[in-house]
Formats: sequence, C-alpha cells, structure tokens
Amino acid sequence: MKRVDDYRLKLGDREFVPIMIGGMGVDISTSDLSLIAAGLGGIGHISDAMVPTVSDRRYDTKYVRDKLKLYKHNVTNSNKSDVQFDLALLAEATEAHVRNTMERKRGDGLIFINCMEKLTMNGPKDTLRVRLRSAMDAGIDGITLAAGLHLGSFALIEDHPRFRDVKLGIIVSSLRALQLFIKKSARTQRLPDYVVVEGPLAGGHLGFGMDWAEYDLHTIVAEISAWIKAEQLDIPVIAAGGVFTGSDAVRFLETGVAGVQVATRFTVTHECGLPADVQQHYFAAAESDIEVNTISPTGYPMRMLKSSPAIGDGIRPNCEAYGYLLDANGSCSYITAYNRELALHPDAKRIKVMDKTCLCTQMRNFDCWTCGHYTYRLKDTSIRAADGSYQILSAEHVFKDYQFSTDDTIALPVPEYATTEA
Repeated sequence: MKRVDDYRLKLGDREFVPIMIGGMGVDISTSDLSLIAAGLGGIGHISDAMVPTVSDRRYDTKYVRDKLKLYKHNVTNSNKSDVQFDLALLAEATEAHVRNTMERKRGDGLIFINCMEKLTMNGPKDTLRVRLRSAMDAGIDGITLAAGLHLGSFALIEDHPRFRDVKLGIIVSSLRALQLFIKKSARTQRLPDYVVVEGPLAGGHLGFGMDWAEYDLHTIVAEISAWIKAEQLDIPVIAAGGVFTGSDAVRFLETGVAGVQVATRFTVTHECGLPADVQQHYFAAAESDIEVNTISPTGYPMRMLKSSPAIGDGIRPNCEAYGYLLDANGSCSYITAYNRELALHPDAKRIKVMDKTCLCTQMRNFDCWTCGHYTYRLKDTSIRAADGSYQILSAEHVFKDYQFSTDDTIALPVPEYATTEA
C-alpha cells in the first residue's frame, strides 16, 4: 500500500508533503505546532482567533486588561454597541504573533494563518480587513478563510502588495459555497490557491446543519473535484474532517486529491496549546461522550465533548474584555440567552444557560472542549501509564505517522514511563 509520502501537494511552483495541520483556536494551534509541520516539509496553521488574547498569554502584552479598563463602565449594560476594538492595536497584536512565528520558521514547508471570519468583533468588515492585511504585512505564507466565508474577503485585500503573492485558500463544505465564493471574487481576478473541503466529522464549528450525519466527505470531495475539472480550474483540493490515519489520507490522495488537512490527533501533542489535564479528557473520551450541539453564538453547530465546562455555564458576558462575537450592532445571542435566564431567576446566585455559551471566555479558558468525531480513538494512538493517564505525544511523531504509515496502522510512541496497556 502506498504512503502519504509517495505524494506531493503542489502550490504554485513548489511541492510539499501533502499534510496540512488545521488551524485550531484559541491558541490550540500554537506557533510551535505550526513550526513542526513547516520544518517537516508540510503546512502548519496558527489561528487568528482572539489574537490579542493570545498575545497577552504568549508575549506578555496587556490588550485584554486595557480594553476591559477602557469599557469597564459598560459591564452591567446589556447594550454592547459602544465596545469597540482599537484597530491599530488589533493590527499590532496580529503582526506580532505572525512575525514571531515566521522568524522562527525553519525547513521547506509553509505556515498559514486560519482566519475565523465569524469573529465579527462589533465591526465585521473593518476588523476582518485589519486581521488579513496585518498577517500579510508580517510575512505570513498563506491565509485560510474559515468559519463564515465572507464572500467579499478578497476585495478587502486586493490592493495589498502581497495579494498575488501570499497563498489564499478557503474552507467549504459544499460545492455551492465554492461556486458562490468564486463568483463573488471574480472581479479581483484571483482564484483561491487551494480549497479545503471539510466534511461533517470535523471538529469545532461545522459547515452543516444538524442534519450533518446525512453527508459524507468522500461524496462532497468527489463533487467539488469533478466541478473544478469540468471548469478547467487549477485549484488543489484538500480533504479534511475525519482523516485519522495515514491510510485514510492515502485513500483520498489516490482519487486525485492534492492533500489532507488533519487536526484531531495533534490536540494531544506537547506542542498543542491545550492544557495537559484537558488533553487527558480527550484521551479518555468514548464515542458516546461526543456531541454536536448549537450552543455557539455564531449560529453554526459545533462538535465538542459533552463534559465541557462551557455547557450550561451561565457566566456574565465578558464583552468588555473580549467581545469577539459581537455583531455590527453590538449584539450576541449569548447575551440574549443570559439576560433571559437572569430575568427568570432573579434571586439565583448562579444561573445556567443551556442553549448558548459565552464562547469568547470559554475558549480563552480552554473550557469549551471542541473536538473531531474520532477523538474517541485517540486512546489507540498512545500508551497508558499505571496511574491511568495517557502519554502526551510529540507533533513530529504524529506528523511522521501520517506521512509513513501503511495498512491503517498507528505507530505508538516510545514509552516514557511504566505502562499498563496501549
């Protein structure tokens, strides 16, 4: 059987190992994780989700503290329309994160940034423009537009000097989404350099409704690939969502797909930003512990562990400090849900909000445990210690297992301690 390493992903005039590590926010796809992929000849992502918050954690800045101080007078006000991001500071945070990552890059691979377009930030167009342009200014190799697919994204950066230099890709879950984007972007005379086709088994936000189980990645990939070929377009297709082994990847590559995007198996690596105790929850999960729900204020279904502390946690909206999901009018569906429960239970010391979550705070605190469908198989990729915990893996080990494994096998790590079982 062939290996992933028998294939190459061609972008422009360069070739890469056809493995792309997906962009997981907030600060889950870290710089360190992306650097491993690039160093091994593949493509890694950092995420720009809540990048000022990430900057505070990684580079000792004070963006969140200063924003809260500026708008503290508004904390008890349900109207958040006055809570605005300073665009200059947003650009500063984005540039610092990207530049710090790019300066450390080694190897023949690339580093992209995943741009979550549903982060409307009380100024959807202006904040998106700043995030895109700042990443380009700081030298990012490529941008993947995700979670929302703003059809006018290319137009926001078409006058940037790197517009035809930087790699620009989009994530879609249907042929119709791809067709709409290409039609809307036609005026810029710029096609996407790649399209990531994300299926229903992916982690986090899904590009499907609650009928997600009726769809199949192989079918969607085949439909999109056929259309691209019929239109004689040169757009590499990258399959994503449920690609758990190197053999899974090969099955897509054999059909002519250019590469695969993977993420779930990297959530339990040292280089991932998830805290070690949360990683153990991922290892221990059974299939029945995973659900797709609608608690995200974005309006998209989201896959996560049922035990996520974010579910039902009725914390006060923290928009003055964060506010990444506020729409152009300063509204968020969590605020509405929170105020409803507050009115129904005025004497409660702590209310529960079951239908929505304060996604900004919960993601920042690593309490919203989004995951891929096959997270329950992570225990089969590691070794269990005598105390019941699983060995955290290295990103290089996981990457190379994808690259070189055959026959649906998964290479276990070299034991670091006394074990009980694999």
